[in-house]
Amino acid sequence: METANTLVLRVDGMSCASCVGRVEKALSAMPGVQEAQVNLATETARIRHDGTVTAAALTDTLDTAGYPARTLDTVLEVADMTCASCVGRVEKALNALPGVTLAQVNLATGRAAVRYVDGTVTPTQIAATATRAGYPAKVHAAGQADDTTTRKEEEAADLRRSVLLSAALALPVFVLEMGGHMIPAFHMWVHNTIGTQTSWVIQFVLTTLVLIGPGRMFYAKGIPALLRAAPDMNSLVAVGTLAAYAYSVIATFLPHLLPEAVRAVYFEAAAVIVVLILIGRWLEARAKGRTGAAIQTLLGLQARTANVERDGVIMELAIDDIRAGDILVVRPGERVAVDGEIVDGNSHVDESMITGEPVPVTKGTGDIVTGGTVNGTGGFRFRATRVGGDTTLAQIIRMVEEAQGARLPIQGLVNRITLWFVPAIMGIAALTVLAWLLLAPAPALTYALVAGVSVLIIACPCAMGLATPTSIMVGTGRAAELGVLFRKGDALQELCEVEVVALDKTGTVTEGRPELTDLILADGFERAEVLALVAAVEERSEHPIGQAIVRAAQSEGVARHEVSDFTAIAGYGVRAQVAGRSVLVGADRLMSRDGIDTGALAQLETSLAQSGRSALFAAIDGRIAAVIGVADPVKPSSAAAIAALRAQGLQVAMITGDKRETADAIAAELGIDHVIAGVLPDGKVAAINTLRTGGRKVAFVGDGINDAPALAHADVGIAIGTGTDVAIESAHVVLMSGDLRGVVNAFAVSRATMRNIRQNLFWAFGYNTALIPVAAGVLYPAFGVLLSPVLAAGAMALSSVFVLSNALRLRRVRAQMDEGDQPRPPMRDAKAAPVAAE
Repeated sequence: METANTLVLRVDGMSCASCVGRVEKALSAMPGVQEAQVNLATETARIRHDGTVTAAALTDTLDTAGYPARTLDTVLEVADMTCASCVGRVEKALNALPGVTLAQVNLATGRAAVRYVDGTVTPTQIAATATRAGYPAKVHAAGQADDTTTRKEEEAADLRRSVLLSAALALPVFVLEMGGHMIPAFHMWVHNTIGTQTSWVIQFVLTTLVLIGPGRMFYAKGIPALLRAAPDMNSLVAVGTLAAYAYSVIATFLPHLLPEAVRAVYFEAAAVIVVLILIGRWLEARAKGRTGAAIQTLLGLQARTANVERDGVIMELAIDDIRAGDILVVRPGERVAVDGEIVDGNSHVDESMITGEPVPVTKGTGDIVTGGTVNGTGGFRFRATRVGGDTTLAQIIRMVEEAQGARLPIQGLVNRITLWFVPAIMGIAALTVLAWLLLAPAPALTYALVAGVSVLIIACPCAMGLATPTSIMVGTGRAAELGVLFRKGDALQELCEVEVVALDKTGTVTEGRPELTDLILADGFERAEVLALVAAVEERSEHPIGQAIVRAAQSEGVARHEVSDFTAIAGYGVRAQVAGRSVLVGADRLMSRDGIDTGALAQLETSLAQSGRSALFAAIDGRIAAVIGVADPVKPSSAAAIAALRAQGLQVAMITGDKRETADAIAAELGIDHVIAGVLPDGKVAAINTLRTGGRKVAFVGDGINDAPALAHADVGIAIGTGTDVAIESAHVVLMSGDLRGVVNAFAVSRATMRNIRQNLFWAFGYNTALIPVAAGVLYPAFGVLLSPVLAAGAMALSSVFVLSNALRLRRVRAQMDEGDQPRPPMRDAKAAPVAAE
C-alpha cells in the first residue's frame, strides 16, 4: 500500500531485465531514495524515500535515464481566488501533493493546469487538495467552455445584486456621518432632531447588515485564511473593516472605554469600503467575461447539426453523433460541420475564419473542406475525415485555450513576490498603528486606526494578480482572430526578444508550387524522351520541383513508363530504373558524386540559377542528358511582409537548399538581409545557430516536414498553417494561412501584449509602492494629509479596474498591414501597441 513516503510511478520504455536494472540504478542513486523496486510486468517503479524526494525530481531522473514516467494532465476549476497571493497559495498546495510534477494557476481564467504522474494521484484528489487549502475546486470537463462563460456571467450578476444592496444600506450611513463633517448645518440638524447617539445606532444597524450580508464573503474567506497563517486579500479587507467596525461599536455602546477626545465612529468607512470593493469585483467579473470573447467567437463557428446520408436516407444529426466516414450533404449557405473531402458537387466556400482571406475558395471533387467554414451558393457531398475534437476548429479552440492559460516567465516572478506580499502588508499595518500610538499627537488612537486600516485596504494585490493573465487572454484571443495561434505560451514573450527572422524559401517565401521553365538537352537526346523518363522518376518523389516536372509531362502528353529500384538521396536527388534505363535526377553535387561530367551544361545551369530558377541535372545511363530549370513563384505578399518586418527593426534571413545564385536572385528581389544557401535538410539547425552569433534570438518560419527540427530548435518556431502536421506540432506559433503577413501580425500582437503587460505591472506595483507610505501617513507631518480608508478602498478598486480595462484594449489590435499589402509605419512607443486601433 502506498504511504506518505512511498511513490509508485508508471514507467515507459522498459523491454527487458537490463532496462529494469538501469531504472533501479538511476532511482537508487538519487539522494533521499531508500529503496527502488521496478516491476517489468506491471511497468511500475515503487520508490520508498525519506520524505525529501518529489515526483518532479523522480520524473526528471527517469527522463534522463531514457525511461520516462507516464504523466497525465488535468484542469481544475478553482473558486474564491481574488488576488495573486491566492494563486501562490493554490500552486504551493498543489505542487506539494505527492505525484504532482507541475501546477500552474491562472487568476483570470480561474483554472489550474496540473501535470501529475499516472497512478500516484487522481484528479479528484488534486481538486480536494485545493479545496482543503481554502479554494473550492472541481475537475474541469473538456468541452465545457460554455459553462465557464455562464459561470462568469452568474458571478457578475450575483456581485451586481450585492453591490446594489450594500450601496442602498451604506448610503444613509455615509450621508449621516460624512454629511455632518462636510456640512456643519446638517450636523447640527441631526444633533437637534434624532441626536448623535441615535444617528450612531442607525449607522450601526445598517453597517451590520452590510457586513453580515453582502460583505459576508470577505469574512467567510478571509478569517479562515488568517487562522491558517495564509492571509489573502479577503483577510486584509476583513481585518481593516472589522477594526473600523469594532472601534465604532465600542464608541457607540461602551464609550467609557475610550478617552472623550477619540470617541468617534467609522461605520461609514467599514460600509463604504465593502461597497467599493464589491464594485471593483463586479467590474472585474464583467471584464473577465469579455477577455474570453475570442473563445466564444470560435465556439460560435461550430455547427450544431448536420445533414448526414446513411443507408440512402438523409437525416439531421447532432454534431456529436457524426462519425468519420459519414457522407454529409451541404446545401447553399450552410456551415460545414466537420473536416472532410468532397465526393461530388462543387461550390465556393468562405474560409475566412481559417485563412483570413475574404475571397471564397472554389471547391470540387477531391478538395478538402474544413468544419466551421461557410458554403456559398453551390451544393456538395463530402466524406467526414476528422470529427469531434480532431477537427481543425476544435484544435484551434484547444490551442487558444492553452495559450490563454499560459504562464509567461514574467508571471512566475510576480507570483513569488505576491505570495509574501499580504503577510508583509499586515506587518506594515501593525507597525503603522504602533508608530502612530507612540509618536502621534492626540487623538493618537484615532490616527492609528485610520492609518492602519488605510494600509490594509490600499495594498490588496488584486491588480498584481490580474496584470499578466488578463493581457495574455485578450492578446492571444485577438491573435487567433487575426489567424495567429500561440501554441506555446513562452512564445508570446520570446517573440518580442527576437532580432532575426529566418525564412524557409519553398512554400514560405514562395508559392511552393514551382513550374517547369527550361529543359535544355545535351547532344543526342530528344525532349519527349528525356521528359518522359525524368517525369517517371519524379512521380515517385514528393518534392515540389519533381511535381512541377510531372505536371509539365502530363500537359505535353509524353509517354508513361514503369519505375523500379527508386531511391531518394536526401539533399542530392533521386535515382531509379525506368524502362530498362538508369535515370539520375538531382543537383550538381549528385552528378559530381557519381562521376558524371556535366560538360557545357554546367555553364547553363549557373545561368539559370543566377536568374532565380532552381536548376538540376538529368543523367541517363551514366551520361548527362539535360539541365532543367524550375521556377517557384514568389508569393504576392512576401515582399511587403518582409519590408514590414524590416520596418519593425528585424533582420530577415532566408535558408534554402537552392544554390547561392538562385537564392541571391530571390533575396535581391525581396530585400532579404542574409542568405544561407545550399543547406541540406539536417543543416537548417546549424544555419539557425549561425544566425544566433552574438547572442541574437532567432525566429524560424517554415512549413515542411524537414522544417520540424529547425522549428523546434529556433527560439521561436513559426509554422505556416498550410504546411504539414509535423511542422505545426513542432512550432511555437502557427499561422492559419500560408501568408507571410501572418508573421508580421504575430510580432505586432506579441509586442502589443508585452507592452500591455509591462504597463499593467508598472501600474500595479507602482501603485502599491507609492500609496502604502501615503496610507501609513508619511505626508501627515509635512502637509497634514492622512488618507481616508474610504479613499483607499476606492483607489484599490480603481487599480484592478484599470488593469482589466487596459488589457481589454488589446481587443482593438488589428493587422499591422493593410489590404494593399503595404506595411504600416511603426507606431511610437508612447502608444499601447505598435498597431493601429479600430
